[in-house]
Amino acid sequence: MNLFNTLQTSPPVFYFTLGILGLIAGSFLNVVIYRLPKMLQNEWHRECRNLLEINAAEPSEEESYNLVLPRSSCPRCAHKITALENIPILSYILLAGKCSACKAAISLRYPVIEFLSAAIAIFIAWRFGYSVQTILAIILSWSLLVLSMIDIDEQLLPDDITLPFLWLGLFANMFGVFTDIYSSLIGAMLGYGILWSVYMMFKLLTGKEGMGYGDFKLLAMLGAWLGWQVIPLIILLSSICGAVIGIGLIVLRKHDKSKPIPFGPYLALAGWIALVWGTELLGMYSRWAFNV
Repeated sequence: MNLFNTLQTSPPVFYFTLGILGLIAGSFLNVVIYRLPKMLQNEWHRECRNLLEINAAEPSEEESYNLVLPRSSCPRCAHKITALENIPILSYILLAGKCSACKAAISLRYPVIEFLSAAIAIFIAWRFGYSVQTILAIILSWSLLVLSMIDIDEQLLPDDITLPFLWLGLFANMFGVFTDIYSSLIGAMLGYGILWSVYMMFKLLTGKEGMGYGDFKLLAMLGAWLGWQVIPLIILLSSICGAVIGIGLIVLRKHDKSKPIPFGPYLALAGWIALVWGTELLGMYSRWAFNV
């Protein structure tokens, strides 16, 4: 009880505690980003073998490949990462960004994700204070970070994340954490329905698929958390972010124009902006609209 009182009455301790938890969580988020797509791929392979009635022996490691097993290892030399080599950010610095065994370079992404996870937690704590809203907003923010990175890597927004978080958003808003339950329900339906309609219209006009079903589910998830009122704002912000970043990548010649750009990260970024500043942005728009 004293710990909770200290966290509530001492903002620096509260921010520091969440920052440490954010670093630890960031290390786990790296595991989810890397392993979840492979886990889903293994599951799809099993389902295909069962469907085709192929009795080929499955690799033994496939049975134990999950978010816990096997232990993390160097992809080049298979050196098992020790506990001391797995301290968020610090280990990367002490190892100079290289494997302790073969000296292969370790991706800078790992400490960056850990830093972002901690920075997000501290910022959300500063924004919302000591509240249930803070804890849930941090969890939502981490899920958006994971979804963004997986979509960038694999052009995939896993149902294993979007659907449980959609239900979690509805559950939270049964108690009015971010909005009322009616706005939450309508937000989930509207979020899915709008992008599905755009998808179908684009497909009818061009014969091509402009986006994936994961995008519909992600917007439905954000609608469940934040309510239908922010859906237009999220669509507008994600379109602006997508246009600016996409054009920037093409102009800088860092992206092949023929290669599709995943829309999930822009939706996630727009959703996070709406989470943090949605009320203010909607208020600004209302004042502008009524003054015009």
